[in-house]
Amino acid sequence: MSLDQLIYKCKSNDTKAQSELYKLFSSKLFSLCLKYSRNYAEAEDNLQDAFISIFKKIDQYKNKGSFEGWLKRVTINTALQRYRQQGVFEIINDENIEDETVNVEDEDDISIDYLLKIIQELPDRYRLVFNLYVLDGYSHNDIADLLKITSGTSKSNLARARQILKTKITDYKMGISSQSL
Repeated sequence: MSLDQLIYKCKSNDTKAQSELYKLFSSKLFSLCLKYSRNYAEAEDNLQDAFISIFKKIDQYKNKGSFEGWLKRVTINTALQRYRQQGVFEIINDENIEDETVNVEDEDDISIDYLLKIIQELPDRYRLVFNLYVLDGYSHNDIADLLKITSGTSKSNLARARQILKTKITDYKMGISSQSL
């Protein structure tokens, strides 16, 4: 069955088609949920909530653009809704936050697993903005709209996330270099 046929059947509330769609996209969307969740269990909850939203809103998909892109947007919005409801964001009105970068290129001694681990450990508001901006390419204005914060708050949270990561990476590298002595 083609993807278009599968979408059409899902729009008609066909449970077999919904199950097939879940099997087709759940692993990709779960990876996305992990980026926006505190832990594995919360990611599972976010995935389930995302699929409930997907099936409720599938009529809104008009077969224009990437269906997978649409699924990802619904999934991200579903995960972010939890944080909007919890009010984890501190509103900052300063629009002149410096955009400090953390350069980890050419760092052979830092594993991707370690980087993902320290990103996952960031406080919610910093992790969400970092993931949206750095990993998913959203602008600060788009992040502000998604999270119901100002773009200054987005910039501030990104700067703080980067500073925390920079400190953890420096500490990690110091630990490696002291072990090799």
